[in-house]
Amino acid sequence: MIVWWSPVTASFQYATYSITGDGFLALEDTHTGNVIHIQYKNEGEPDLAALEKISEFLRCRKTGQIIHMDIALIHLIDHLEDHFRAEKVEVVSGYRSPQLNSQLRREGRRVARHSLHMKGQAVDIFLPGTSNRVLRNYVLALQTGGVGYYPRGGFVHVDTGPVRSW
Repeated sequence: MIVWWSPVTASFQYATYSITGDGFLALEDTHTGNVIHIQYKNEGEPDLAALEKISEFLRCRKTGQIIHMDIALIHLIDHLEDHFRAEKVEVVSGYRSPQLNSQLRREGRRVARHSLHMKGQAVDIFLPGTSNRVLRNYVLALQTGGVGYYPRGGFVHVDTGPVRSW
């Protein structure tokens, strides 16, 4: 049983989620170079203050707006980092405000009008030392949500929405 953070009720809700990691994350923002090393689970239980720091780290790069990131997504990122024995997860895009999402659409970027980035349920990442093709194939096999492969952009989109791929 894994605990999910619910931004609606500002409380923890219990749900079954089988994909998780060791509770330690190292993230690097590819736009700023900022790095965070954080333990977000203590004895298997989520640390609310650490989850807040992760959400702050993954804030919108245009507006600085912060929302609570889906804990299932955090567990997934942690699992990927651990599975591939990566030193860190490079984050290309975390939370996107509606303003940033609209701007990217106007610029002709391939972003969904109702992107899960705007709900805190998606990140675009790559793992140094791991091929994005290998990363994509592994996440596809997990069947935990959406997987987008962007070889020219150099990243993989992962989300906790419906299982689908592009």
